[in-house]
Amino acid sequence: MKEVISVRFRSGCKNYYFSPGQLTVAPGQDVIVETAQGPEYVTCTQGNHTVEDHQVVEPLRRVLRPATENDRRSLQMARAREKEAFAVCQKKIAQRGLEMKLVRAESSFDGNKLLFFFTADGRVDFRELVKDLAAAFHARIELRQIGVRDEAKMLGGLGICGRPFCCSQYMDDFIPVSIKMAKTQNLSLNPAKISGTCGRLMCCLKYEQEAYEDAARRMPKNDSFVQTPDGPGNISAVNLLKEQVTVRLDDQPESPRCYHNCEICVLRNGKGSRDGIQVPRERPARMVVEEKPEEFPAVVSDFLYSSPEAAEPPAEEKRESGRSGRNRRRRGSRPAEDRSPEKNPPKAQKQPPKQSEKQADKQTDKPRPPRRRGGQKPEGAAPQAAKPQPPKQAAGGEVKKPRHRSGRRHPRRGPGGSGKTEA
Repeated sequence: MKEVISVRFRSGCKNYYFSPGQLTVAPGQDVIVETAQGPEYVTCTQGNHTVEDHQVVEPLRRVLRPATENDRRSLQMARAREKEAFAVCQKKIAQRGLEMKLVRAESSFDGNKLLFFFTADGRVDFRELVKDLAAAFHARIELRQIGVRDEAKMLGGLGICGRPFCCSQYMDDFIPVSIKMAKTQNLSLNPAKISGTCGRLMCCLKYEQEAYEDAARRMPKNDSFVQTPDGPGNISAVNLLKEQVTVRLDDQPESPRCYHNCEICVLRNGKGSRDGIQVPRERPARMVVEEKPEEFPAVVSDFLYSSPEAAEPPAEEKRESGRSGRNRRRRGSRPAEDRSPEKNPPKAQKQPPKQSEKQADKQTDKPRPPRRRGGQKPEGAAPQAAKPQPPKQAAGGEVKKPRHRSGRRHPRRGPGGSGKTEA
């Protein structure tokens, strides 16, 4: 048994063992450890504990010291240098015309080494690129080609389930996944539905594979010949999760029925002929599901609840009442039942309301005659008698005849319309 601590590099998922020596390290504490590339800044995930010897990979590196404030500032400078190195490397790749995709740039804690991760479809000759980067940063340069699953683990993201990638959260290593797992779990073989963001089969197909394999060993295969409580038939579908099968009975092939695994008796497992198979007379018993009593008693409320349907009248009554109310308002009278003196006794005569001073003044004022427009008389007014005027006499004593209002005489036109006066 050896005493070790577990640490994690750069938000990775895999834990590594280091010897604490005489130090006592708590979980979540930052420490500086010794690696093959030099000192590194890591985070402790599990404090001092003991493990068996075969779980430790020799040689076991040791912990140098707990991280200090100067170490944290050095780490921030290294992270800033990584961003600069990433931008410069992308420009160099574009200048060289290399078919590669840069994923991440990492700098060592002491700044003596720069590591670049990239993806590519095939082999890439990046010897000239390494020379350009070494001349720009004056450090040891290393380029490493990775796969699409490693790229998804480094970058992270959300899967189709809405949760972060399993590979970037807690998976130490990638597990092999095959299309046979999707067939065993009765999943759609559409690549878009069973593939992750990286384009490979989803890692979560492996999680339930053992449970499906165990259920498949206990369940009959498709097209098996079985005996059911309703008679013999062939299995048309198998549900491994619910451990149920769908059977097409010989008597009713058009209406398949669903049975639990304990309700059937397998006479032939899988496809084949029925020749020589004897159907037993006894049929399996049906599974009885016992109803469990409620764990919590029913809550009795003190208030009375009336449903809105009972409180509101039906729609037809609403329409009839609305129509009768409209008719009453239109006619201005009440129904005969309300007019009877027995139901409605005569009320005391109401006194007229007192009039305000302004209303009294308005009633005492005399009505004003309407205005005349254009010299016309108001409608309904009695015609006034015109005062007789004495005829005017001329200077010679002759009496002048009255002329037309316009002051000129209009000659009568003859039948020909010539304007001559008639003789």
